[in-house]
Amino acid sequence: MKIKTKLVAGIAFLFALFVIIGGLGAYFIKLLSDESDQIIEDNYESVEYTKAMTQALDEMKRYHTEFFFSPNQDSLTNQVREQMLRQAIVVFEKNLKNEEDNITESGEKELVLSLRSNYTHLLQLTQSATNRSTPSDYYFNEIIPQYKDLQKDIYQISEVNLRAIDRKNNSAQATAQKVLSYISVIGVVAFIVYFTFFLNFPGYIANPIQELSHSIRLLANKNYQQRLHFTSNDEFGEVASAFNSMAEKLDEYENSNLAKILFDKKRLDTVINNMRDAIIGLDENLRILFINQEATKLMVVNSEEVTGKYAPDIALTNDLMRNLIQDLVTDATSESQTPLKIVVDNKESYFTKDIIDVVFVRTGETNSRKIGYVIVLKNITHFQELNVAKTNFIATISHELKTPISSINLSLKLLEDDRIGSINEEQKHMIDNIKADTQRLLKITRELLDLTQVETGNIQLHFRATKPQEIIDYAYEALKAQIEQKDIQIEIIADYSLPELYIDREKTAWVMINLLSNAIRYSSKQSKIIIRATEENKTVVFSVQDFGKGIDKVYQEKIFERYFRIPEQSNGSLGTGLGLAISKEFITAQGGKIWVESEPEQGSIFMFTIPVTLV
Repeated sequence: MKIKTKLVAGIAFLFALFVIIGGLGAYFIKLLSDESDQIIEDNYESVEYTKAMTQALDEMKRYHTEFFFSPNQDSLTNQVREQMLRQAIVVFEKNLKNEEDNITESGEKELVLSLRSNYTHLLQLTQSATNRSTPSDYYFNEIIPQYKDLQKDIYQISEVNLRAIDRKNNSAQATAQKVLSYISVIGVVAFIVYFTFFLNFPGYIANPIQELSHSIRLLANKNYQQRLHFTSNDEFGEVASAFNSMAEKLDEYENSNLAKILFDKKRLDTVINNMRDAIIGLDENLRILFINQEATKLMVVNSEEVTGKYAPDIALTNDLMRNLIQDLVTDATSESQTPLKIVVDNKESYFTKDIIDVVFVRTGETNSRKIGYVIVLKNITHFQELNVAKTNFIATISHELKTPISSINLSLKLLEDDRIGSINEEQKHMIDNIKADTQRLLKITRELLDLTQVETGNIQLHFRATKPQEIIDYAYEALKAQIEQKDIQIEIIADYSLPELYIDREKTAWVMINLLSNAIRYSSKQSKIIIRATEENKTVVFSVQDFGKGIDKVYQEKIFERYFRIPEQSNGSLGTGLGLAISKEFITAQGGKIWVESEPEQGSIFMFTIPVTLV
């Protein structure tokens, strides 16, 4: 769209805005006028009719009063009276007819019908008055009550219309208030739109010119990276395209690869030095390429002294460097995630070590090669302190829970003792449920205590010579009741000639019990579980195989993390998510490994190894 077209569109927009405001104002004024006309046409006319009928009724009543109480008048007077009566009757009937044609309100029709009926009855009464022997009594007993009924009907018709006038007047006032509000809102909105248009539309034309002038000045100062980003298809877009093309040509002549490389290196050095994590860069030959300020602070060295030096040489006199490059020198991968404890500013701080391989693929090649390493130390002191506080809290709570749980167990044993008193079947069932819940609480408490040992690194191991068969038998006997309850067939495949292991018997048996308990939990009734113990590569491999739902590969590593529970299997499960995590720590502490092999709907095999070399 050309600039001229944009100007015309802007002016047309303002004109359309004024037309819309004028049209809405005329519409609302017409709305108020229509409501006022409706009040005058419908209800004021009915009120005027009732006034005329009231006056005519008064004339008729005066005639009948004089007729009954002053009958002996001269003929001229009587003629005048009759003439006035006929005029009053004509006026009354005319206005009554008009009212019958102008019924607009609810209940008005019934009142008009009553008025017509009472009026007809009045005429009948007055016509038969001359035949009465006692005209005065007839007047008071018949005529006067009929007049009162007519006056009452006229009054009620008038009241109905007056109330309608009041209601419609209020409605008109409310409409007027709404119209005023609408016009005010429309006016404010129109003002905002107009003001916004007034502020922005000139800028829509002027801003591109200002930006173009600014970019030209930058280009004159050799800032050849400057570009104009006009997306419009008008004259400004054409100017921007020509300007960008010119700037690109100038940039090609100005910049060189060397200048760009030096600039990028300086920028990278600045970023690394301003990072809060300690970072050390090594080439493929373990020479130090860079070291940021945080790392020099931890190692107590100057960056100029160590940059370009062989890292193992520095490690001879620097314990921290020796620890950091130990895995690189031995070409081993450490599985331990134990934080590094470093004294900084006379305070113990904890850091995690992460070694990142720097891989490079040459242009035109597909194979990558390692060109260096980046060692990152992240300060986790705050999180470590929180973890210690959490561990101490769990340990305290677990110790405090053991006493009341033991007391509950003692009370349950006393309740089951016949010497205390007999109990019925329902009470026995309740005691069994309490006992089961108490055992579960006790199990959770023990797991939490074991967890505190694991987290603090204070796992107390009591090694002694133990036959592998003893571990299996101990676990089987401990869970025999659960096995019989689900009618599960246990198949034990273990050679009695397996070598003895020098292990912590209780903790290893705890691991076997945990694995077998999980297998029982996720096995159906009358199913089968296989327990194996075999010797492979100077280790004894224990395994527990079930034929349950199995475990998806996504979760096979996560299940050994603390508090993790498989989502689709956790509903209704009573586990804490600690058993496998504690089992892993117990086995790892004894030099072994633990893992799982599983396929969905085909069951799982949990295995752990104990080195025979520890015998």
